Amino acid sequence: MTRAYNVIDAVGHILEPLDLWERYIDPEFRERRPRFVIDENGKERLSVEGKLLGNPRGIGSLGAVGVRQGIVKANTLKYAEGRKGGFDPHARIVDMDADGIDAAFLYPSLGLFAGAVEDPGLAAAMCRAYNRWLADYCKPYPERLFGVAMLPMQSVDLAVDEMRYARETLGMRGGFLRPNPYHGKKMISDPMYEPFWMMAEALDFSIGFHEGSTTAMPTVGVDRFEEDRAARHMVSHTMEMMLVALSVIWGGVVDRHPRLRVAFLESGGGWIAPWLDRMDRHFDDQGFNESAPKTRPSELFQRNCWISFEPVESSIAVLADYIGPHKIMWATDYPHSDGFFPGAPQMLRERLGPLSPEAKHQVLAGGALGFYGLSG
Repeated sequence: MTRAYNVIDAVGHILEPLDLWERYIDPEFRERRPRFVIDENGKERLSVEGKLLGNPRGIGSLGAVGVRQGIVKANTLKYAEGRKGGFDPHARIVDMDADGIDAAFLYPSLGLFAGAVEDPGLAAAMCRAYNRWLADYCKPYPERLFGVAMLPMQSVDLAVDEMRYARETLGMRGGFLRPNPYHGKKMISDPMYEPFWMMAEALDFSIGFHEGSTTAMPTVGVDRFEEDRAARHMVSHTMEMMLVALSVIWGGVVDRHPRLRVAFLESGGGWIAPWLDRMDRHFDDQGFNESAPKTRPSELFQRNCWISFEPVESSIAVLADYIGPHKIMWATDYPHSDGFFPGAPQMLRERLGPLSPEAKHQVLAGGALGFYGLSG
């Protein structure tokens, strides 16, 4: 890479085109491909083998950036009317240039629900089709748009195969998983996942955890706030991420694989300091540490982990001092309805005021460079 990177969006999203799976899925799965449907309430949904996935209010919000600040009215857009840059890389670059963003790492939108697909073979075919399309989306701007692979964790063997394909054939630097359990209640530190972590380490392949707004996978706490969408969003995103961080760090994944790079994304960042303190407190307590990793949890985080913040979080500067600015990334969440466009980098700079220029650079770009293994 020859480009200089000063501002990196660590978690942006694409909008999967309506015909993605029809065009890109392997022929043997074409009849079982995901389909766009209108449900009994007149809402656009994604249907996979008869199961409706996504927000019951419809999937149009996935492209409705501007709702957060009132520029776009909530629940009024159809999916195909979403922000053009979600579908079109050339339009995305225009939006990135308007905000002074040098590069973006791209995660799915509809694909966030793919963890709920039950059949491993179909899940793997969906991931392969999506990853092929994503590579084509990024192709016109190879130094600015970077695809993050979707991985079919319904089968560890198939996830390993797709990881290898994404890295070796498509040139992708990382993949994403949901933090929610994929196999009943088995957490990601379970021994069944060891081949996955071994391959991620061997391929130098970053793994980012990203929650999705659906209860089709086991989701902690949402049953307590069934009628409050905002409360469910706060609970699911933050608490599922806390649990997977506990599994990755306390459960020994990064202790066993010292070259892994793991990130906890789009769940706020302020929880990480007390959570590491809590793990360290139990590590030091001989009455609790029989299941502890060999290495102190806060040291494992420093060696192997990153976390992303939203640009409006007031604790970023404090946390940069606590965990180090090089461990922090930020995200626009473009083009989702709760995303930050336009103006995300400036929002972030305003919250980084007391930090040194080098520390600001680490938050704006250095953390993402480190996690995704880029030079810049």
